Amino acid sequence: MKRHSFVFGIYSYMTSVLRYCSWLLLPVLALCSLTVIAAPVEGAAQALHLLGYLGADYPATVANGQVTDVGEYREQLEFLTVLQGVIVALPARAERAELEQGVIGLRQAIEQREEGVVVAQQARQLAAILAQAYAVRQAPASTPEPSRGAPLFAQHCSVCHGASGAGDGSAGIGLQPPPANLRDQARLNRLSLYDLYNTIGLGIEGTDMAAYADQLDERQRWDLASYIAGFSAAPIEPGAPMSLAALAAMTPAEVAAEQGEAAAARFRAQRAQPPAQQRGPQQLITHTQTMLERSLSAYRDGQREQAYALSVAAYLEGFELVEGALNNVDPVQRKTAERALMAYRQTLQDSGSVAQAAQRLEQAKVELSKAAALLDSKGLSSSLSFFSSLLILLREGLETILVLAAILAFLRNTGQQQAMRSVHLGWGLALLAGVGTWALAAYLIDVSGAQRELLEGITALFACVMVLWLGVWMHDRRHAAAWQDYIKRSLVGSSGRFGFAVLAFFSVYRELFEVILFYETLWLQAGPHGHGMVLAGAAAALLLLLGLAWVILRGSRKLPLATFFGANAILLCALSVVFAGHGIAALQEAGVLATHPVPFFEFSWLGIHADAYGLAAQAAALVAIVLLFSRSWLSTQRRLAV
Repeated sequence: MKRHSFVFGIYSYMTSVLRYCSWLLLPVLALCSLTVIAAPVEGAAQALHLLGYLGADYPATVANGQVTDVGEYREQLEFLTVLQGVIVALPARAERAELEQGVIGLRQAIEQREEGVVVAQQARQLAAILAQAYAVRQAPASTPEPSRGAPLFAQHCSVCHGASGAGDGSAGIGLQPPPANLRDQARLNRLSLYDLYNTIGLGIEGTDMAAYADQLDERQRWDLASYIAGFSAAPIEPGAPMSLAALAAMTPAEVAAEQGEAAAARFRAQRAQPPAQQRGPQQLITHTQTMLERSLSAYRDGQREQAYALSVAAYLEGFELVEGALNNVDPVQRKTAERALMAYRQTLQDSGSVAQAAQRLEQAKVELSKAAALLDSKGLSSSLSFFSSLLILLREGLETILVLAAILAFLRNTGQQQAMRSVHLGWGLALLAGVGTWALAAYLIDVSGAQRELLEGITALFACVMVLWLGVWMHDRRHAAAWQDYIKRSLVGSSGRFGFAVLAFFSVYRELFEVILFYETLWLQAGPHGHGMVLAGAAAALLLLLGLAWVILRGSRKLPLATFFGANAILLCALSVVFAGHGIAALQEAGVLATHPVPFFEFSWLGIHADAYGLAAQAAALVAIVLLFSRSWLSTQRRLAV
């Protein structure tokens, strides 16, 4: 009966794990997918599209106060009416009244037949206010590649616009209005790359220009926009690379007005062939500072939710990615800067005064500037590159290797070779999934820092429950007698083996995506001369982790069954407490949970943070361990009494 109970228990455990994983994974993936594709504010992109169209096409309809194209001029007025309706329907913001008045002023300018330069400038100014007020992202998530846009143009656009984009396609004959001449430099000078992207996705109402948002994904539309921008660009030396945000949001006309025609020519060349964007420490810290300024501006305007969201994004999409490098240079400064950022976020969360928020922001900016100065070098030294790389993998991989080694030692000692292969399959798939997630985030979709931390937080808490359950299960069966022969014939079912694979998958995937991002930043900071040391540090860390696993596997053979099960149980239960702290911290960094700083020591390797919620979660895990182990002890005492 004991043997049967033992086998039934482990089978029930793995079946439950499998079911739990299946139901948990679906909402996680669905949540990440929905947040990736969700638009920031419904209607804002349409309003920007209309403003871009007005600014680009109006100048050709009026000359010297006289209408030169009656049909096009009437269409401008119609689009203005649509624009007014879209602006009024937008969610309330402090800037909305200014936008409404701006559209009225734009209508008056068009009705008075002002010169095209004046109207185009008014439209661009309104677009800038609108984009900032509603936090519309006007830059692509990854660098556009016009080479991928060329076949898309041939497939979807050339039939009307012609093979060379001159508007002379066979299907465009007789269309009113006729297809746009995409080689008209004067018109393209008034359109930003984002305007082109928006037009491709939304189309132009009242014309034969269809919307392609349902046929082309976001990346394809950016690739196509960049390819179209190349029709009006001359093949010249592009000069120093500009930021992707500037290339997407600005127009050549704006660049020409500010810096001259030579700069505009270089701008046209770069947006037609955007340079690969580097996310080095300086760029990431600058991004954090910019987002914080936007956050404070939103807070001043009473947009508290948006201000808080921007403060979360400022940390996750900027500073967090340089924390590893900064920690290796000056861990005290890393912690000081992180606390300053969290203090500013806490002020927003507590509805503090604008003056208090501004003061906290200035403190955060001072600490960020200190961090930037520490990281401002042509590259890390060889020794620092090596140890930075070693510590990243060692720090992030230690918990994972302990879990995997404990599971493999248990399965090997119980003769479960098939289940061991499932574990290897699970962590192997996790490696592929981690690399695949990074590739998607870098090249196809925009996985924000909040989504990354949300996924990490959920998987960490899930891992906490799983390893706690497994640890207690092992502790309960440490005194099982005469089980080994029978266990060799158990767990051969596909569901049991798959359960072990899922456990291994989550253990490895939990932080792999973030590890890759840390190495990406370190690779840039180390510079070409330090790449070899980065690889050497990663290899050394991998050897240390594998050595630790070998020691656990080797040492477990020499331990008596009860001692081995007991040691494994204690290790897994301790890791469940660590995972609880990590999970809560990740959800707080994602902005899902609030923070509540308390006077307490910190030890991030063990997931211990000076925060009431994180400490409460770890305390709950400890209480669960005590209760479950007490139950086991009482059951043992009752059996002995019988």
